[in-house]
Amino acid sequence: MVFGALLAVALGSFVALNTHSLKMSLRSYAVGEAVNMAESGLEEAVWSFNQAQAGDPAAWDGWTINGAVATRTFNDFSLGANATGVVNVYVDSFNPPAGFQPTIVAQAVVTLPNGHGEVSRMVELKLKRRSYFAAGLVAKDTVNFSGNNASVDSWISDPDQDPGTAPVPYSAGVRRDRGSVGAASVTANILLNNADIWGTAAVGGTSSAAISVGANGRVGPFGTASGVKDPASIATDFTANLDPISNPTGGTVLASLGATLGTAGTTTTWRAPQLTGSITIQGDVTLVLTAGPGVPAIDLTGTKMITVTPGSRLRIYTEGDVKIAGNGLFNENDSPDTFQLWGTSTAAIAQDIQIAGNGALTGIIYAPNGNIRINGNGDVMGAAVGRHVTITGNAAFHYDESLANWSASSPFGITRWRELRTPDERAVHASHLAF
Repeated sequence: MVFGALLAVALGSFVALNTHSLKMSLRSYAVGEAVNMAESGLEEAVWSFNQAQAGDPAAWDGWTINGAVATRTFNDFSLGANATGVVNVYVDSFNPPAGFQPTIVAQAVVTLPNGHGEVSRMVELKLKRRSYFAAGLVAKDTVNFSGNNASVDSWISDPDQDPGTAPVPYSAGVRRDRGSVGAASVTANILLNNADIWGTAAVGGTSSAAISVGANGRVGPFGTASGVKDPASIATDFTANLDPISNPTGGTVLASLGATLGTAGTTTTWRAPQLTGSITIQGDVTLVLTAGPGVPAIDLTGTKMITVTPGSRLRIYTEGDVKIAGNGLFNENDSPDTFQLWGTSTAAIAQDIQIAGNGALTGIIYAPNGNIRINGNGDVMGAAVGRHVTITGNAAFHYDESLANWSASSPFGITRWRELRTPDERAVHASHLAF
């Protein structure tokens, strides 16, 4: 009898231990599933943000919209071990204004079978629009300076990050040594030759030898000696997402362009095959040039020019080649984003973009499949992104650091991920997720 009692106690302890282990195993499984489910809800929200940015009118279909807030419940999760799950997602601003960094919070609840309770996990994301111009001169493959006295530096046109205040024009008084040059691929090169890079240079490969400096060139802060690559100013970890851009849809179709386009104080969109003559821009103008890859879309030589009048803005989208020579761009505004050139070609042949001049050229260029050549002896203010970027002549390139935060048409990226573990952290969002 004593032996039987001992055996019963042992078996009871064994069963209790196994039951406890099963409960712990189920809860451990549920914890992992809850985090995965919460991340799935977050991904749905990020997808909606970027689909909306791409112009999809159905991006937020299925969400409940209340003012700026968007909420949604996802309960179609198929979990094993007879567990069920639900995710509530909260977005504090589904259509955020410029500069606003939206927050997404997802709470996942897994209900265990047989009365084993629930497991809840809450995760928070912070988003920010990715900038196409986080550096001044960016290429996928090569940045090449072939002039004798070319230079790169920087300034900040919008120091208060308020578009309502007047931009600060570039001048010697606001000049900074935060110019930046980057080449993203693992086989990329930056050939500085005799250029002065007052700032930084970085490549995507593993060797700083891919950044070459001539006897009269340099990379570093003001005061860096000729022929020197300041170790703190070069890097081999450069990355950049050179996402393709599509031509916008819609707009008024024109067989040809006249001398003036747009109306002061008005936003307009136009479509035409080519731009081959002088034109004056008034108002906020988007111009889609429909010439195909390998075909001249802009051909301005001699005295022909684009004039962007004070208070106006011009965005050009094209797959075709671009040639702006002489004094072909006269932008009467101090902010670089008032002239935007978007190269949209994805053809096998690289888009050819040539911009030359001896005056001041203010603008931004984004052409991920473009060979960009900037030639001249004047000042170029803004940023340029291409497949290859070549600076010839003695051009002085001034990167506008404000463009690192400029994100009018770029997708959202994640700047912070954190799990909300404490009651105080969760309490901040608890009321938002009670739906």
